[in-house]
Parts: sequence; structure tokens; C-alpha cells
Amino acid sequence: MKRHYISIGVLLLGLVIGCNEKNLDQLNPNAVTTDSYFQTDLQIKSAINGVYAALQSTNLVAREWFFTNDMRSDDVSAGGGQLETPRNQLLTGVHDTGNSVVGSVWTGAYRVIHRANVVIDKAAAAKTLTAAVSTQAVGEAKFLRAWSYFELVSMWGGVPLYKNYVTSVAGALPRSSEADVYAFIIADLKAAQDALPATYDAANQGRATKGAAQMLLARVYLQQGDYTNAKTELQKIISSGNYALVDEYNDNFIEETEFNKESIWEVNFLPSGGSFNWNGDADGASAGEETVRTQEYSGIGWRNIIPSNSLLAEFERPSKGDAKLDPRYAKSFYTTGDKFNKDQNTLTDDLQNGFSSTVDGKTQKVSWRKFTLMYKAGVSTTGGINQRIMRYAETLLAMAECENELGNLASAVTYLNMTRARSSVAMPAYPTANYPVSTKDQVFAAIVHERRVELSGEEIRNRDILRWRKLGKLKTEPIAYFQKGKHELLPIPQQEIDNNPNIGLKGQNPGY
Repeated sequence: MKRHYISIGVLLLGLVIGCNEKNLDQLNPNAVTTDSYFQTDLQIKSAINGVYAALQSTNLVAREWFFTNDMRSDDVSAGGGQLETPRNQLLTGVHDTGNSVVGSVWTGAYRVIHRANVVIDKAAAAKTLTAAVSTQAVGEAKFLRAWSYFELVSMWGGVPLYKNYVTSVAGALPRSSEADVYAFIIADLKAAQDALPATYDAANQGRATKGAAQMLLARVYLQQGDYTNAKTELQKIISSGNYALVDEYNDNFIEETEFNKESIWEVNFLPSGGSFNWNGDADGASAGEETVRTQEYSGIGWRNIIPSNSLLAEFERPSKGDAKLDPRYAKSFYTTGDKFNKDQNTLTDDLQNGFSSTVDGKTQKVSWRKFTLMYKAGVSTTGGINQRIMRYAETLLAMAECENELGNLASAVTYLNMTRARSSVAMPAYPTANYPVSTKDQVFAAIVHERRVELSGEEIRNRDILRWRKLGKLKTEPIAYFQKGKHELLPIPQQEIDNNPNIGLKGQNPGY
């Protein structure tokens, strides 16, 4: 879908014509309304494209979603004093109910849910849709709705659960329990698996697939500590034969190798060289063209976020007694002295705005390489690199976690070693000097390590910490500011407290 961008459907609401009360009380019989629209295959396809557009918006994947997940993990640090206050608040744990980044993600998720509910409800009521078109559109809508609810429930706990298209403010709901939200997500993803195809043609890449629904469902079960059901979903992906690790690790983060064999689901943007749409609601023909990720994180961009010292120290290296420096280090980060862009210029301290890092006792500037355009561009710019949301390496590492928790240690180690055996990585197999794998605790330590170095900066570490903390598996708390009874969850945004009388102050999360 990179070269054949999902067009955004725009629903035109009818205007009331006239100037007297009688006319004002009447609808224009020729107007397009939500009741008269969604009657054809083209209209329902346009509507589902509008759901993807909300996902691509600055409120979600194009900007605030990756910030929220990364800044609540221990993978990142502030790149310098230029980091905006709302983001720095999240990074240091002093965020409150008015934090604009938190509010944006909440709004963006519910925008996706609202648009998905329109598709689901209207497709059910339409009489003239082709069955196959209706089935697939509803399957995609249920997947996207489930993704949004999973983002919400994992970061906020129980949230209002809108199962149908809401037409007025009077339809505002109170918070549902976490259990009810998770049950709804699971039902949606089971239905999506039955409705979605395993693959698409080149013109439709980026749409939700059966494998994406299986992987998201596995994430949901993992987050609840249900390792048996998670393993079942992961095994479906592994047994399908549709996915494999690519030889070159970097191919998962650059523009030219999108939709490769390792990609299970990615959010696509137009090719780099266009423009970024700051409209958080993804309205208008230009919504979702590019992402600001490369500009925000790049060493020659704004460099608002850099890898944390603890993440840099996590990678294996000879000074720690390991066999060699993990190649994923240089493939994930740029360091002063590295070559970059098509001209192979040398990266200097002066080109990298902001703070330095400490690596192996040495002070140096280190910047993100993943999802940045520095490999081919030497300027600060927005870009079109697709955001890989799920890839097969995560499937294998999640299976390792399931097998370990279910007592199958040898199988867990086998899955762990698959990511290390990738030809461009070629790290020694476990057990290693620093990672023995004779006991369940030792295997778990290797899983934590392998997930962090393999998936760093991919908006997964935050949810890993949330899961392991909630399930009592963390030996030490990784977040320095963490305050028990408060920081497990984000605050319900003040806008929701103010506008939803069924939540109000009594519905706020503890500590806020």
C-alpha cells in the first residue's frame, strides 16, 4: 500500500437551506446524511479508509502515540532542553490530567473507535453491499477498534466501552471494568480473524490481516498473563508460513524494504518528500501523508528523544565479558564518527543537537537510527518510513516467554536463539557467559534482555514493563520515578472528566 495510498473518504453532511423557522426545521432531501450514505461498496470502502486515516494522524501513529509509549518506558531520555514540557512531564513522571500528549492519544484512540463503529453499524444495516466487501470492511474495523481499546485499557485501565456508533453527547458512558474491555477486545479479534485475508495484493498492503489479528490477540492474552491462549495464537502465526525473519535487521526500519516477510502489520505513509499534516483528526485529503518520527528522533533533526544510558548499556559487548558487540547496537543507533546519508558524510557532535550519553564509561553523542532518514538524507525532515507495529521477531520472542512460563525451558531457548541467529546479527546462542538458561528465572532474564535489544524504540518496552510489573515478574523497578498506586496507569484526561458526567472526578485513576 506504500505506492497506492489508502484514500480517505470524506462524508459530506447536508446543509440546511433557508432562513425561516419552517425551513430550519427541515432536512434537505438531496443532502448526504449518515442514514443515506454507506449504501454502496465504494462508500463502505471509503469509510474504512477513514478509520485508517485516524490511525495515521498526529494524535496517534504519526506522532503522539510513539511519544507516549516511549516516554513511559526506560528506553529513552530527553535529547536536550528543547524537549517540550508535556513530553518531558511524561518522561519524568510529573504529568497530570491536563497533559496534552496523553489527551491527544486518548482522543485519537476514540476517534478510531468512533469511525470503526460507524463502519460496523452501517454495514450491518446496508441492504446493497456485496457480502465479501462488507465482511472484510467489518473485519478491518473490528481489528482497528480492538487495537485502540487495547492501547486504552493497557495504559488507562478500564475505560468507557462504546460498542456502537454514538450520535450525541447524551451517549457518553461510564468506565467499564478492565475485564469487560478485554473481553470485548478478544471477541473483536476472534471475529476479525475469521473475516480477514492472510495477505493482500500490492495495492492494499497495510490493511489488517488475519496474522495481524492473531498477533494482537496474542499481545492481549500476554498482557493478562494468559500464556496458554497466547501460545495458541502465536503458533497460528508460526505455522502459517506467511512470515520469516529477514536477513538484514535494518530492513525492518527503512523505507525501501517495507512490507517485507517479517512485517505482520505496519502503518503506512506516503513516500518521503511530501508534507506532514498536523491535523490530529486526520481530516482532509492530506491526512497521513508523512510521519514526524524521523524529525523528532533523528540525530540531525530535532533530536528531542535519544536512547537512554540504560538501554545502551543493555547491549552485549566484550567489556562486559560478552563474546562481541551485538551488531544490533550500531543498527539501532548512530554515534559520533559514524557515516550517514547517501554521500557517506561523517556524523559530528556539532551536527547532533543536545545532550551526550555515557557508553562503557565514555561520554559521546548517540542518536536513534531506527525509523530515521539519516541513512539516505542529510537534512532534518519529516518522512514516509512506515511504522512497523508488529513483526515476526516479536512473535518468536513472545513464544519464548509463553514456553518459559508454561515450563518448556528448552523450547523457550530455541525461540530466543532464532532472533540471534539472523545472519546480520549472528550473536552466540544462549546460554552465554552472562546469560545462563538453566532455570526459569534465568530464561526469563534472557527474554527480558533479548526483547529489549531486539525491539528497542518500537513502542513495545512500555507494555512489557506494564505487564511484568502487574504480574509480579520484575526483580527491580526500571522506572526511576515510579510511585506505586499512581504510575501504573495514566490519568484520565481532564477533557474527559469535564465533558463526561458519567466519569467525573470520582472516575479518575488513583494518584491524580
